Amino acid sequence: MKAYELQPKEGFDALTLVERQRRELAPNDIRVRVRAVSLNYRDLKVAGSAAQRSEPIVPASDGAGEVLEVGSAVTRWKKGDRVSANFFPTWLDGEFAGEHHPKALGGGQDGMLAEEVVLHESAWVRIPEHLSFDEASTLPCAGVTAFNALFRSASLQAGDTVLVQGTGGVSIFALQLAKAAGARVILTSSSAEKRERAKQLGADHVLDYKANPKWGEAAFALTQGRGVDIAVEVGGPGTFDQSVAALRYGGTVSLIGVLTGIKGEVNTYAIFHKAARVAGIYVGSVAMFDAFNRALAASAIKPVVDRTYAFDQARQAYEYLASGQHFGKVVIRL
Repeated sequence: MKAYELQPKEGFDALTLVERQRRELAPNDIRVRVRAVSLNYRDLKVAGSAAQRSEPIVPASDGAGEVLEVGSAVTRWKKGDRVSANFFPTWLDGEFAGEHHPKALGGGQDGMLAEEVVLHESAWVRIPEHLSFDEASTLPCAGVTAFNALFRSASLQAGDTVLVQGTGGVSIFALQLAKAAGARVILTSSSAEKRERAKQLGADHVLDYKANPKWGEAAFALTQGRGVDIAVEVGGPGTFDQSVAALRYGGTVSLIGVLTGIKGEVNTYAIFHKAARVAGIYVGSVAMFDAFNRALAASAIKPVVDRTYAFDQARQAYEYLASGQHFGKVVIRL
């Protein structure tokens, strides 16, 4: 079967199309024919560090497909079922534990950018019937992360206000989920076109963070001085203080991303002064993925797919995501 590997080369030249042997099925494994894969910012970082790897790896955590074959002891799945694998295949429920970290798809072990993927039956979830494979491929990382950020690590209620940054995958999912739950959403973007598209998706207020560097204070003012209940923080140290500035007293910063780096100064006084809660979000469990899919089915939410590429255009897909032009998700169709 065909697969992409990240080989020890610099940049996106590391992406190499290869032929691989089909993996044998253990009794509790299922084999899935991958139909679509979506990319995340994390995939750019993994590809960028490929030159430091000692062994090639199949990249990408997110994909969807159909069951081709089941192991002799499998009871949950049958041929033809439409499924997607969890970002952490071994994190089934409960709190995150260190043992799951090295099992992450497309990072610690082979991921989804291949014609076929074999994993234990417990690693997979059924995808919502109203979604295409392209749409369903966007769910495992960005979608589950947004769901966790709003409803598991925080407790979003109808009438709350949510702040989201930019128009990437996590932020657009958070916008859609928050609106479906009856919340108000404030979104930041430097692009007038993207701000307008966000309003069409339901954003109540949009802010140009370049024109207004103190966008956190502006967001606070938009709530009549109450502050936002949840800030979905995807930027990291370069944006964290503004998220706290926007926050209400006792609100939650769901800390997800590192778009501005992994280290930097933050205003720790502002955190305790507002009695703020900072929740680190590291995607989610299989149980969260199942709950997220039920929410999607109940609300008929469809993920926003910005652009779709063919399998032999994987490098172009990576380059487009790296350009920052996307609104929502970038998908590779097999």
